Amino acid sequence: MAKTVFVTGGSKGIGKAICERFYNAGYTVAFCYSTDDDAAKKLVSLYPDMLCYKADVSVKSEVDAAVSAVIEKTGGIDLLVNNAGVGLIKLFTDTSEIEWQRILSVNLTGVFNCTTSVLPDMIRRHEGHIINISSMWGEVGASCEVAYSAAKAGVIGLTKALAKEVGPSGICVNCVTPGVIDTEMNAGLSREDLEELAGQTPLCTIGDPDDVAKTVQFLAESRFITGQVIGVNGGLVI
Repeated sequence: MAKTVFVTGGSKGIGKAICERFYNAGYTVAFCYSTDDDAAKKLVSLYPDMLCYKADVSVKSEVDAAVSAVIEKTGGIDLLVNNAGVGLIKLFTDTSEIEWQRILSVNLTGVFNCTTSVLPDMIRRHEGHIINISSMWGEVGASCEVAYSAAKAGVIGLTKALAKEVGPSGICVNCVTPGVIDTEMNAGLSREDLEELAGQTPLCTIGDPDDVAKTVQFLAESRFITGQVIGVNGGLVI
């Protein structure tokens, strides 16, 4: 029987690459998305048997409904990939309380909401993988991205602590920290900015979403790796 993966923020960018990679590996793929109906419809048109749910990860009731639907349809979620995220480039002193709360509610509380929704069934079955997508800025911080860096650092701390807590239940929890990846989140950067970032990267290039997806697949297929933070950043952060 095929294993089931549930990917948050799966309609585009890194999430889409993860969905496609696991689909091609024979998994039953379910994903949720928040706002981009067109991107979600396009992905499902390419892979009609992918399960698609509209759910804002910062809203617990929406997450619970999506997770319940996936479990009812597939029998259980073997792998949760907490990928959904939003960014904010702004001076810390100009960041409003509403912006601060939004960044934390999606990037960190969203991980809490999805994980607490999926965990009871994993614990009951005594197996499962949870892979959280953080950021290299969660490791070292980024000027003008304080809220985002703080939230992603929280994801790293959550990963390490939860791995210890649920390890005895047969569940692996790991974290991937992408560097500069060619996605819509970085679409606001100019060509000059991207070239400069590539020049600062030891591998002299920026990453592709599938670079992250390959790492997620590796972790999902590993039975003796947990509590780890794996950087996919071309050597920019070591």
